[in-house]
Amino acid sequence: MDNIKWKESMLEKISRFCLMDDTFFNVCMDGCPECVQLILRIIMDNNALEVQSVVTQRSVGNLEYRGVRFDVMATAEGKVYDIEIQRTDAGAIPRRARYNSSMIDANELRSGQDFNELPESYVIFITEHDVLKYNLPIYHIDMIIKENNAPFEDGRHIIYVNGENRDNSALGQLMQDFFSKNPNDMNYEELKSRTKYFKDTEEGVN
Repeated sequence: MDNIKWKESMLEKISRFCLMDDTFFNVCMDGCPECVQLILRIIMDNNALEVQSVVTQRSVGNLEYRGVRFDVMATAEGKVYDIEIQRTDAGAIPRRARYNSSMIDANELRSGQDFNELPESYVIFITEHDVLKYNLPIYHIDMIIKENNAPFEDGRHIIYVNGENRDNSALGQLMQDFFSKNPNDMNYEELKSRTKYFKDTEEGVN
């Protein structure tokens, strides 16, 4: 009887998960490059983007200083993408984005490689709230030269996706899916089928 109650409790917890829960997000994205590709295509507004590899929960250590664990790391067309889920504003402060970006860079060049070989990188925060508070659906942050407003082409990019925006645009519908607890209510088939597997099938639930 206790075992039955425990299973019922776990099923209830699973039913409350959505993609904005980072543990559930990581489970769903692990081994599902087509889901990551869909997300990146919408955020980057590039339907031709092709994902080559996906790694979830990649830990990058640091012997003396603070390490990083990336939610989802993907490579696409020679570029590196870090996708982070953040439900708390404190977890998505600008200096966190800066640190993630620096840790990506520190682990992309091998000894002897030229700095020009450092890949273009994107740190993407998908946040529950409008962390930057300008009431925009998405924020693209790149370095500029202040004196003439020209771009400083260092290959580093930071993007914030505002989870409060759930309009009928492609990005808004993606955010609807991220906050949906019921797969049947989702807009995008790739995310619907993946979350349905982990919520509604015995194998996925196990």
